[in-house]
Amino acid sequence: MKLLNRSALSVRPTQIFVDWINALEPTMGDDDLTLDDVEHESTVYLIPEMDTPEALETFVRERYAEILETELRAWEEDERQWPEKLDWSLFQDFLRIEHSYLAIDLDDETALEISDVDDALLLDNEQD
Repeated sequence: MKLLNRSALSVRPTQIFVDWINALEPTMGDDDLTLDDVEHESTVYLIPEMDTPEALETFVRERYAEILETELRAWEEDERQWPEKLDWSLFQDFLRIEHSYLAIDLDDETALEISDVDDALLLDNEQD
């Protein structure tokens, strides 16, 4: 077990985000995604260690656009289909965050690997 010098930010969708996803390709009734379906696709971001709520809020406000764009891109590549205004208010409407002060790696066998996030990486993970 290894303690990482990071905190973690879990980003979960709201019902408003799920409604947006479902509006991308309208379906009939039972074919719509539910919040429960989409929550299983939540993302965890490793962030610098944060020791106060104020530090966390400052960090998230500085990086919200990047996080929001990553979450939107995971569901729709075509930016023309995204909401027109990607602002702090939309971030708060679409996503809820949960903060963990500690990040611990339980995998003692596999070394951590670092890859830059790009569209190809997101698409590869969606197909797995």
